[in-house]
Amino acid sequence: MTTRGRGLHGHVLETLGPAITAGEYPPGSVLRTDELAQSFEVSRSVMREAVRVLESMYLVESRRRVGVTVRPKSEWNVYDPQVIRWRLAGADRPHQLRSLTVLRSAIEPVAAGLAARHATAEQCAELTECALGMVATSRGHQLEGYLVHDVAFHRVILKASGNEMFARLGDVVAEVLSGRTHHDVMFEDPDPAAVTLHVQLAEAVREGDAPRAERLTREITAGALQELDVLAP
Repeated sequence: MTTRGRGLHGHVLETLGPAITAGEYPPGSVLRTDELAQSFEVSRSVMREAVRVLESMYLVESRRRVGVTVRPKSEWNVYDPQVIRWRLAGADRPHQLRSLTVLRSAIEPVAAGLAARHATAEQCAELTECALGMVATSRGHQLEGYLVHDVAFHRVILKASGNEMFARLGDVVAEVLSGRTHHDVMFEDPDPAAVTLHVQLAEAVREGDAPRAERLTREITAGALQELDVLAP
């Protein structure tokens, strides 16, 4: 659990954050910290700490003599993993999943091509291990176990690209994959074709075949979008 999830201010965040991202407090709404502190039965210092975190996500802004104002959605830090998690937990889930999966389809194939050129021997071995883990958990309704290997696989791809900007998207991709599993936007067992594609992608990276790595990743992300058409239209 991250520091954001700990303590009293974490409890406040886990209630107030999802409420804001779900639209229960529309943009322009003014929240009074004293009233919120009373409502959550916490001290004003705890409430201020929670507000500071929400400010860091650009969900709200504080102004003296005005209060805490909810910012327009266009200003939110939509790459913040916690904001992604909150949005995936709300009614906007299908749109959010599609938006994030389109982002993946734009970024990950390029990252995979770069990984085929730059991955270290250790990263190639890790990819192979993750792919084998996905195979081992792809049957028998082991989605949580499969998720662990799937997240690790894509983190390695992004990091092995050698591009620090791509590498920092590891948390974003992890939230997308986790959200699909935890909100039942997955079949009971992963698509066998998708599992095979991951195995082949690990091979392409290990062999240094950048065009094949990029093509395989495009197939993976295209398949993810097709699944959304069925499970989260």
